[in-house]
Amino acid sequence: MAFEYIGTAFMTALQPFNLVVMFLSTLVGLVMGVLPGLSATMAIALLTGLTYNFPTQTAILSLLSIYVGSISGGCQSAILLNIPGTPASAATALDGHPMAIQGKGGLAIFLATTCSCIGTLLSVVFVLTLTPLLTSLALKFTSWEFFLLSIFGILICGTITAQAEPIKGWISGILGLIVAMIGLDTVDTIPRFSYGNVNLMSGIQLIPVMIGLFGFPEIVRVFKRQLDEEITRASKFEVKNGFKLIGKWIGTVIRGACIGVGVGIIPGVGEDTAGWLSYWSTKSLSPNEEKDQFGKGNPHGVIAVETANNACIGGAIIPVLSLAVPGSAPAAVLLAAFLMHGYRPGPLLMTESPEFLYNVCIYLALASFTMWVIALILSKATVRILGVNKKYLMPIVYVLCVIGSYLINYNLFDVKVMFVFGLLGVVLTSLKFPAAPFLLGVILGPMLDSNLRRALKLSDGSFVPLFTRPICIFFLILIICMILAQLGVFKFLKGKRIAD
Repeated sequence: MAFEYIGTAFMTALQPFNLVVMFLSTLVGLVMGVLPGLSATMAIALLTGLTYNFPTQTAILSLLSIYVGSISGGCQSAILLNIPGTPASAATALDGHPMAIQGKGGLAIFLATTCSCIGTLLSVVFVLTLTPLLTSLALKFTSWEFFLLSIFGILICGTITAQAEPIKGWISGILGLIVAMIGLDTVDTIPRFSYGNVNLMSGIQLIPVMIGLFGFPEIVRVFKRQLDEEITRASKFEVKNGFKLIGKWIGTVIRGACIGVGVGIIPGVGEDTAGWLSYWSTKSLSPNEEKDQFGKGNPHGVIAVETANNACIGGAIIPVLSLAVPGSAPAAVLLAAFLMHGYRPGPLLMTESPEFLYNVCIYLALASFTMWVIALILSKATVRILGVNKKYLMPIVYVLCVIGSYLINYNLFDVKVMFVFGLLGVVLTSLKFPAAPFLLGVILGPMLDSNLRRALKLSDGSFVPLFTRPICIFFLILIICMILAQLGVFKFLKGKRIAD
């Protein structure tokens, strides 16, 4: 029966009209992913309304295609301009942009695009075969586990991005958490840090913060002549070398896919966290002589991030199909679209619509391959950005930053937020505080806050469950070991032991 469903899904997707829709949806997703401010969530939300009168299967194919395209497209602006198109591609900029500066922008885009495709394809295998197992694992996460997971993610990001002084990375992440507290609290809806301002009561939007933190420092550095990064060498794709590198680090690809699916299935975490976790694990497991190369243009880092954040697409869809609980913000919009088109995701899905699981998997696989082809064709043109004098390019980038911020809510207040956090990004950069942990703090802040307060309400204010639940104990050990290792405690004890 499964093969019959798969065959039917293939035949449906390969109909001429559906092929055109898949091509156009993927292309639009890639463009929205490249432009800062136009997120995957926005892309799916905008398309949901447009596909209301589409045939059901055509609409589902279109929505999945734009999802894949928008998550994958963010890597191009991250690599070429050091401005992530989406939060999911923030970690890609760490090694992707230095590769572009070294004249390897084409190779970086090829690696990112190819690994994005592979990550999505591998996640499809997980969706098909491991949905019940992974769903049961996610159900074991309660508010305490989500709270510790948020802290763990911020510490990892801070450690990775501030290698010499991890404390600066942690401080940056804590500042991001503080910003995430602005607005109505998620439990009692009491205004915090809003000072009577209606706009602040609704909270600080993520996209203007991201655009400001990453876009403004680049613009300022260019016009202050701090960039001696004139890229004169041709940026070739080096397809043969790209496949060779992917083959060399195939273990990283598989591990990144597993991390992406695992993170995706945990509700509320998302693609950006998957990318950071994969980057951290890859760097931690690399030989000592290679660790120093991360953040300086190491292709290994690009491969790790882009495999994981795209594998998270399939992972985020698993709880949507099994429990009707989205694993990420784009998946939440996708769930609403599924309901709008007549499907009821949840425990009864395999009984009421058993073919739907196979349709989703086949559409995801075809969309990822379509994305790979279109992205490589587009990259032939976008990679030429590297040859443009940045002083002419940055005014255009600034206009796109303003437009991207305004389009979130069609509110000039978001443009002001972008400008304020842009200035903050310039200050952080000048003081050598990494911006990425700040952004992740803003992303994970609501999850950390709501889950801690919910957990304390359920336990009558007691922290005892934090130290008695097995998964919590595992996270606590990881967090403590990470802090001690970065503070040099283990090295000190080892040296003392040798001296004795």
